[in-house]
Amino acid sequence: MPTEDAVVVIEDDAHIADLVAMYLRKDGFRVVVAGDGESGLAAVERVRPVLAVVDIGLPGDLDGLDVCRKLVSGGRVAVILLTARDDEIDRILGLELGADDYVTKPFSPRELVARARAVLRRAGRAAPPDEPAAAVTTLGDIEVDTRRREVRHHGDVVPLTTREFDLLAYLVANTGLALSRRQLLDGVWGADWYGDERTVDVHVRQLRKKLGDALPLATVWGVGYRLG
Repeated sequence: MPTEDAVVVIEDDAHIADLVAMYLRKDGFRVVVAGDGESGLAAVERVRPVLAVVDIGLPGDLDGLDVCRKLVSGGRVAVILLTARDDEIDRILGLELGADDYVTKPFSPRELVARARAVLRRAGRAAPPDEPAAAVTTLGDIEVDTRRREVRHHGDVVPLTTREFDLLAYLVANTGLALSRRQLLDGVWGADWYGDERTVDVHVRQLRKKLGDALPLATVWGVGYRLG
């Protein structure tokens, strides 16, 4: 039977996988370990975890970014990526795909557990705390429906990742205000998020890519971003 606090660790290095699993179990999680992408996806389907910890450099036909893409498209599990120190481009790609966080190797298992807890706290939040009272906000040709968690352009639903929608909803809640990257991180990712401010830029770039010129989002140089 699926467990609410299950975690699937998809990592081909047995030593790292066992260490991560040990610390997660000490923190009260049920852990299932898989050594490649295919078995990892099968474990996710079988266990239905709240979180998947995925190494980017997986062997075989499915690397970690492929696994992340499939997990995010399913929309049922949070994802933390494990990356090598020099894999910045892969970290950015992972965030663009919708990963919730990343941890750079070598890492402290305690830090990974802390990040897992932080990701799950954020994932349990239905919407940013400053969500507007109105269910639907119209921005030109775009409609942001916070109750249905949908964004529509000319009536067509635009698929956004969980974090992309949360960022847009937070910007909508603060329309007209120039928000710093730090404010956006605290408001959307939470004050306990460990990543750097470039994460905001990655997600803004994805929003602009998906919504195009219809999104009235301006860059405020030296500060951050302003919607409207």
